[in-house]
Amino acid sequence: MDQTATRPLLARPATRPLGGRLAVPGDKSISHRALMFGALAVGETRITGLLEGEDVLRTAAAMRALGAEVVREGSGRWRVAGRGVGGLAEPEDVLDMGNSGTAARLLCGILATHPLFAVMTGDASLRRRPMRRVTAPLAATGARFSARAGDLLPLAVEGAREALPLAYRLPVASAQVKSAVLLAGLNARGLTRVEEPEATRDHTENMLRHFGATVEVAVAGPGRVITLAGQPELRAADVAVPGDPSSAAFPLVAALLVAGSEIALEGVGLNPLRTGLFTTLREMGASVTVLRERREGGEPVGDLAVRAGALRAADVPPERVPSMIDEFPILAVACACATGTSRMRGLAELRVKESDRLSATAALLAENGVTVRIEGDDLLVHGTGAPPAGGGRVATRMDHRLAMSALVLGLAARAPVAIDDGAFIDTSFPGFVTLMRGLGATIEEG
Repeated sequence: MDQTATRPLLARPATRPLGGRLAVPGDKSISHRALMFGALAVGETRITGLLEGEDVLRTAAAMRALGAEVVREGSGRWRVAGRGVGGLAEPEDVLDMGNSGTAARLLCGILATHPLFAVMTGDASLRRRPMRRVTAPLAATGARFSARAGDLLPLAVEGAREALPLAYRLPVASAQVKSAVLLAGLNARGLTRVEEPEATRDHTENMLRHFGATVEVAVAGPGRVITLAGQPELRAADVAVPGDPSSAAFPLVAALLVAGSEIALEGVGLNPLRTGLFTTLREMGASVTVLRERREGGEPVGDLAVRAGALRAADVPPERVPSMIDEFPILAVACACATGTSRMRGLAELRVKESDRLSATAALLAENGVTVRIEGDDLLVHGTGAPPAGGGRVATRMDHRLAMSALVLGLAARAPVAIDDGAFIDTSFPGFVTLMRGLGATIEEG
């Protein structure tokens, strides 16, 4: 169902430093996968720290509609009784994936090799996002897909009855497409092989192993080749979901930009294929220190100590893009406050996110007095080392990360920054406004 009630918000320039200790919500990528793998495993999987944002709740509802028992037992605590690989049931109704492209694309992989019929739809934003990047390779399993013109949702899927394994080389690095192919390979005889040109986040590979699948990964230049043995019996396995580094990015950058601020972020996921933003910020001179590094649920985790300070311009190489694909809007805000001209290279993938994030990020900055331009697939941001003018009203385009980035800019600018709609923030970061107010930020309704 589409979100019809808008939520205009206004962030005012900070008049005092931000401070405090906080834990951000659970990692969205891992939360989606924990529910999906729990549904495909035999036995009961218990999940702690699950992100309870709208995107993940849509995945929970979809797996329930496909026959798994999915029960919330407390805040962030869920139990999933799975059906086993190949055991999902045909849903009685349309699967509504809301705003979540990750959920829709990964679910395409699962449905492609289950002998059932299903229809997926989503909200207005998701219905504008093309699905061909996953349906084209998945069709080679024997699955059939029918979509609107332009390969847009709603999408009907008729899963293969005798699914064929895939050998697929991704044309561009995409963790979603890689994961969809691997999930399809679970219910196909033989070996599924995926080659990615650059290494992307590997939560799917980690979780496949965690649930008992046989997965081999070989380095191939800057990329990797992943091989999965099909039709394993996945065994239920408890999952502790770490804090989402993509969510941590917003209070982290806010603390870097508001003079005198010091905050601590507890239990943040530090998978090296997700921490490109942290690397980039340190190159810009940011004070971001990892404390108590440890492993939880097969993933590296640590606490982050963040202190405000001057930043210099960034030059982000294209090979780093997959490790920070969701963080470019908030990095652009940091660059707007840095000294010098920053260049973020090779951002073609941003054109097919919740919005055309490349143009939307440029528009966000320009609306608030920042000199910015797009050259091909590169984004250039000119910072003066002083707070940007602010004073703009940002069209969020139903994109939660644009909305949060604009509010962070409002805290660091000379004049307030307004957004037309913050309702979609809760799809990935429930409680964002309350959390930021707890650090000392002024974010107002209306």
